[in-house]
Amino acid sequence: MSERKSSLFEESLKPLKKAAAILKLEPDVVEVLSSHERALIVSIPVKMDNGKTEVFTGYRAQHNTARGPAKGGIRYHPGVSLDEVKSLSYWMSIKNAVVGIPYGGGKGGITCNPKELSVGELERLTRGYAAQIARFIGVDKDVPAPDVGTTAQIMGWIADEYYKIMGEYLPGVITSKSLSVGGSRGRDTATGRGAFFTTLEAVKVLNMPLKGARVSIQGFGNAAQPMAQYLHELGSRIIAVSDSTAGVYNLDGMNPTALIEYKNKTKSVKGFPGTKTITTTDPITLDCDILIPAALETQITDKNADKVKAKLVVEEANGPTTPEADKILHEKQVFVIPDVLANAGGVTVSYFEWVQNRMGYYWSDQEVDEKLKRVMTEAFRDVYKTYLQYKIDMRTAAYVTAVRKIVDAMRALGRI
Repeated sequence: MSERKSSLFEESLKPLKKAAAILKLEPDVVEVLSSHERALIVSIPVKMDNGKTEVFTGYRAQHNTARGPAKGGIRYHPGVSLDEVKSLSYWMSIKNAVVGIPYGGGKGGITCNPKELSVGELERLTRGYAAQIARFIGVDKDVPAPDVGTTAQIMGWIADEYYKIMGEYLPGVITSKSLSVGGSRGRDTATGRGAFFTTLEAVKVLNMPLKGARVSIQGFGNAAQPMAQYLHELGSRIIAVSDSTAGVYNLDGMNPTALIEYKNKTKSVKGFPGTKTITTTDPITLDCDILIPAALETQITDKNADKVKAKLVVEEANGPTTPEADKILHEKQVFVIPDVLANAGGVTVSYFEWVQNRMGYYWSDQEVDEKLKRVMTEAFRDVYKTYLQYKIDMRTAAYVTAVRKIVDAMRALGRI
């Protein structure tokens, strides 16, 4: 009989168990942290443009709300499953605690390919999903946001449907909205900006100059594009970039702004002038100083981790490194800024948006940027202090930092 392959959620619990051992948590506390408060599966019938009705499956998972309302994105992707949203909602609990914002973890999604849907079909699907989850979300209950395959427009449709069902205007129910309906300035670049601030701290402790540093990026979407621009502005060389279709390489470096314009025009980085074509996974193993995995989960595995040549890995994607690969990278003395810290800039500015919605008062770009820098810098320093204290890898240090906060909140509420 072949050995059963563990689920993504089972894999995602491994760092938690390491952190729990360091913190000497009781088994029943670990059991509570390994469980979800609730998970919802919904069926969404949608009238397609051809007149036929197609049924889509949607999900929403809420992991732990001891520190505040559940918070996490909604993704539209063919690979969306209950296992995936459970893993991602649990990661959101950790991420929100790492950066100290008052949220628990939530995540949702629909199993679909949004690229194959017309605008009308996408809107009907979104409004159907919003109607199904409306009773489970709320300003003080669960606050969704965009993720893979979703946009500010999709958030607007969800918000509008929610307002109609509830009979009142409650903009704080969802974040990453357009500025015209209560969105925050700086949200579109927040994930990249937050990762950049943690990178600035990492290169200080590693004594690594950014000027001339060779940067390799896997995935070139909303998170990676701003990050590439910020690093380029400080003199780093963007030597490799890949998206879902192909990759491009130029040892002398590429201008990320020109590359973004090219990708927007052609829908791919492939064929960018002056570059050599590489595969979508090549950026992981290229000779570089900084590696930025910004695509999907489980990209750095025990099959390729030993080939990683970067000194610093900045995880802009969720869960790009498997636990086995983590061990290999740590043994190779590769410094990793884990996803739960590196990509927390997005949810941090979503938190700022939620605060502004509740106040009815909105901040300038500069105010948002200053607040984001403070949150991300302090979070990195807290995790790095734990890393030095326990002599552990940065991911385990981030989990120790987060789990301690979650457990403290649960004890204060009498839940454990």
